[in-house]
Amino acid sequence: MLSQKLSSALAATFDAAGTADFGPALDGLALCAANFDMSCVFAFSETAPPAVIHDGYSDSVDRRVLQSYLRGAYILDPFYAASVSAESEGLWRMTELAPDAYFDGDFVRSQEVHPCISDQAGSLVEEIGYIVPLSEGFTATYSLMRNRGGSSFASEEMMQLERLVPVVSASLRLHWRMAVSTSRTELAVVGSDAVFEQAFEGLTPAQTSVTKMILRGHSGVSIATKLGITEGTVKQHRHNIYKRLGISSQSELFQRFIHYLQDPTLYREIPEQ
Repeated sequence: MLSQKLSSALAATFDAAGTADFGPALDGLALCAANFDMSCVFAFSETAPPAVIHDGYSDSVDRRVLQSYLRGAYILDPFYAASVSAESEGLWRMTELAPDAYFDGDFVRSQEVHPCISDQAGSLVEEIGYIVPLSEGFTATYSLMRNRGGSSFASEEMMQLERLVPVVSASLRLHWRMAVSTSRTELAVVGSDAVFEQAFEGLTPAQTSVTKMILRGHSGVSIATKLGITEGTVKQHRHNIYKRLGISSQSELFQRFIHYLQDPTLYREIPEQ
């Protein structure tokens, strides 16, 4: 039987579509199924900058970090990669989407470009997310996060949240149709390929592809499998990438990316939501 709390939350979510109250209303709906500490909704595309639909981060999240994330660090987020995949609609745990070496990489521990550090040694105990295809080549990711010190989302909670998939999807699509013109962030570049081409100018297309996968958290074996090349070829690409960039480690590669993202001349302010 539909509870009064859930019924009210459903009505509030659809009533708020197209307005600044949509994000909090959507959180109210999700809270009927499980508690969480922070949330956010981004609309991702391979050919355009991300749109901020809901900024439900705590006050402890530095806005400059969010700016760097939107500037291009989002490309390293497993939820972004899943969002631009054709077969990822639904509710997911971060651990189900992350590449094999993701939790050993720099991105998950970087407080400079990652709004919430979502690995076992970071500030979150877990991040889960709804992935919802929209229109115009965009896909929304609605992330729910629990701070470290709490517990991961239990199977029963995931089951309850899973039952909300049709409602979350329908409400996000409605809000997108009604508010797309005011939801976009205005960044100076267009699309993920442009970000990497500018950050690592001088690399060949093949080297840029390998660089992207290294930073996303893929191991040499995973890169070889994904690109259909040998591990030896991956190692040679890595050697040539480091040589061209004048660096000697993966950490230096990541730092170069951070420095590019934090250049204040390369972006505009994030509009208030």
